[in-house]
Amino acid sequence: MATKRPVNVGLIGLGRLGKVYVRDLSARVSSARLVAVADTNTHLTKQTAEEFDVARWYETPLDLIDDKAVEAVVIVTPTHTHKEIVCAAAERQKAIFCEKPLSLSLDDAFAMKKAVARAGVFFQMGFMRRFDPGYAAAKKKIEEGAIGKPVIFRATSRDPFRPSLEYANPKSSGGLIIDMGIHDIDLARWFMGEIKTTYAIGGVLAYPEMKTVGDIDNAIVSLTFADGRLGVIDLSRNAVYGYDVTTEIVGTAGALKVGHLQETPLLVMTKNNVAHDVVPSFVERFAEAYTVQLQNFADNLLHDRPPAITIDDGIAALRVAIAATRAYQGGKAVEVASITRESD
Repeated sequence: MATKRPVNVGLIGLGRLGKVYVRDLSARVSSARLVAVADTNTHLTKQTAEEFDVARWYETPLDLIDDKAVEAVVIVTPTHTHKEIVCAAAERQKAIFCEKPLSLSLDDAFAMKKAVARAGVFFQMGFMRRFDPGYAAAKKKIEEGAIGKPVIFRATSRDPFRPSLEYANPKSSGGLIIDMGIHDIDLARWFMGEIKTTYAIGGVLAYPEMKTVGDIDNAIVSLTFADGRLGVIDLSRNAVYGYDVTTEIVGTAGALKVGHLQETPLLVMTKNNVAHDVVPSFVERFAEAYTVQLQNFADNLLHDRPPAITIDDGIAALRVAIAATRAYQGGKAVEVASITRESD
């Protein structure tokens, strides 16, 4: 895309994260101009367009994609809708940014990759943690050799409450490991390299109603990397104390720890008690990362740069997440390479 003016962007999906993206694209991303929004909730779409002064709003993704003024689409819809939207956008020669996970199956993921390649359009995957200052600094330290050779990856992702049952349904989200754990899986690959084998245990331990949709609320995933190094991820929907996301990389000459639980730099100290607040949700914890991620997407388009995170990154993380999900379901370790397309 040769033009140096801001990229005309259309946003699809106005859930909680979609509203964060609307805020950023309408006011915080200098290289983009939000010209259209779409969501199947007509009232919400119209209201959002009015609130953020967006010129046009649509009730379906395809209507927005057909808008000739839209040069790039940002997709923040439920995972099971990604394939149809990505393929339609590619066919209409739109640049694409797609939130994680890429899809629910490898068949869908490879169909999306084929559509993007056939159309020759730009595609960037959404894994915002790579753009967080703490994670970006950790990556640089590892590349500089600050902790020697990384040998253990340990990640924690805990939400303070469960999502809606509609969202939690694996038919829509992919389930706890695919939907939530995929962030940590992407970081594991980014920091340590490819994953060879995974094993997982989990269960419905806090919210009995999760059983009605076939999802779990807690899991522990172990990873063995291709060169034998080790990793572990713990996932929880019931960290009632706050939003708790941390990552530790242990090396032969030191360790790195990314993340924080305390949001405000204030301790309240009274008799026999010292207390502080906590990070309430992903919106606050990764506010800067979301903005930087979208700025990077738009800048890459304006300056003809390759995507920072590719569709192959999305496929690789999904493959590991599917392997971990099957390991939990089957009660035994699963080789990542064994996860293939149904058509293979």
